[in-house]
Amino acid sequence: MIDEQITLLGHRKIVHVDMDAFYASVEQRDDPNLRGRPVVVAWKGKRSVVCAASYEARKFGVRSAMPAVSAERLCPHAIFIPPDFTRYKAASQGVREIFTRHTDHIEPLSLDEAYLDVTQNKQGLPTATLVAKKIRQEIWDELHLTASAGIAPNKFLAKIASDWRKPNGQFVIQPHEAQSFLLTLPVGRIPGVGKVTEARMAEVGIKLVGDIHAMDIATLEQAFGSYAQRLYELARGIDHNLVVSNRVRKQISAEDTFPDDIPLEACKVHIQRLAEKIWKVSNANARGAKTVVLKLKTKEFQSLTRSLTSRERITSCEALTDTALSLCARVELPEKQLYRLVGVGLSNFEREDTADENTEDSFPLLA
Repeated sequence: MIDEQITLLGHRKIVHVDMDAFYASVEQRDDPNLRGRPVVVAWKGKRSVVCAASYEARKFGVRSAMPAVSAERLCPHAIFIPPDFTRYKAASQGVREIFTRHTDHIEPLSLDEAYLDVTQNKQGLPTATLVAKKIRQEIWDELHLTASAGIAPNKFLAKIASDWRKPNGQFVIQPHEAQSFLLTLPVGRIPGVGKVTEARMAEVGIKLVGDIHAMDIATLEQAFGSYAQRLYELARGIDHNLVVSNRVRKQISAEDTFPDDIPLEACKVHIQRLAEKIWKVSNANARGAKTVVLKLKTKEFQSLTRSLTSRERITSCEALTDTALSLCARVELPEKQLYRLVGVGLSNFEREDTADENTEDSFPLLA
């Protein structure tokens, strides 16, 4: 059984590197007065959300993506720092340069985390554990930042492992250890299983990964449809997804949350600005998109999405802006309706020279 499991897991050596409280750590690194103090990276305001929190702030329950007002209530003495993405991107680039000394097989997920396939590494180190240790040491020596790492035979297990000894640690899941390691994990530790899915699983008696493992595929399909096969494999530590460098983005988008709720007509100036912002990103990547997306969130937190796909690529910022603005006419709500958020997106991308490329990945919303 163990030999069969090792065969299924394969012989790859995957490292998932996750920077520790990245934005907050950059702030503490650059300002000695912030070290050892609760730092929250966020704009202050009733509509702002937390971009990052130092470990000192996390002790009070402050977490990324929570409303800034909630963070202020949980930790009144926290120091709020507005985000500086220029510095964070520079630090991220420094980390990336360190990665490239060890492998060319790098799949960034965001500014602060990435998968690395080190099955063969450039420095000839005998184990992936040593590669991860050397990378983390170089990040500290050169950038004065800490990183955690997970080492495993696939991306799924490496992602879980990187969170196991945070901050500033690393954890290895060997192929023969994967099954016993997974069985006792809460299902919420599976990447991609959010609170909604976790609650749905609880309704059918699933609380641990071992509960999924004990179910046959037919039973899982009745409860989870097409997601059942993926759950069946993950419960056995199986993940065939490769580390893919230079993925094509599925979507580029940007959004604004307003200090005060505004009518749709007042949103249009923001739509124009957001369109200009994402056009710069799209154009820099020399790619065209065929779909424009408009996102709105009402005062009552109702989300609306309108999109338009054309036969031809969007070839100018003016075309993008005009299309995004035209989608306002498809919002069937009263004129007096107020909105708290607006977003603009581009999707359905193709490269000029690789129109049939299928290695796509999502791109997080721009700040």
